[in-house]
Amino acid sequence: MDRNAAWTLLIEWTASENLRKHALAVEACMTAYARKFGEDEERWSVTALLHDFDYERYPDAPDHPLKGSEVLKDQGWPEDVRLAILGHADYTGVPRETLMAKSLFACDELAGFITACSLVRPDRIRSLEAKSVRKRMKDKAFARSVSREDITRGAEELGIPLDDHIVFCIDAMRARAAELGLEPAASAPVDAAPPTG
Repeated sequence: MDRNAAWTLLIEWTASENLRKHALAVEACMTAYARKFGEDEERWSVTALLHDFDYERYPDAPDHPLKGSEVLKDQGWPEDVRLAILGHADYTGVPRETLMAKSLFACDELAGFITACSLVRPDRIRSLEAKSVRKRMKDKAFARSVSREDITRGAEELGIPLDDHIVFCIDAMRARAAELGLEPAASAPVDAAPPTG
């Protein structure tokens, strides 16, 4: 179990560049939290990269992430990784009992929303602040597929004030802005938020 194996599996199952970038955005947030909490960064990285790997093949609930979890089980991926992935979708009924599972849930929707907020700004993520994200959260038409309730509940489950959680994730994603397609560039596309699962 390592990041390269997780990335290879993600690429094999996921053609969408936006979905790949979403996995990388969640990974940026997750590895930053792993560092903050003194946890295993590579394990958290793998969990982030694989959380939506089956989404293109099985986009409908409950197939995603249940079918992907079976693939991961057959390939020998650890149970705590699979349980965290299952727990990022409430409808699976799998409780988020570990810090890794709670972090994945907290980072998933927020990473997608931060991406959406960044893509409509001329300088992308460079000067994005929590207050701008919070303002966009009130606009129900903006990135409407992103659950504001999940963003708020994710921060609560982590025990971190929402604004602090937003700032932390912005900083984590800003550090990898080029890889995430969030650097200012005249040619950078302004499009909808990447799918989240």
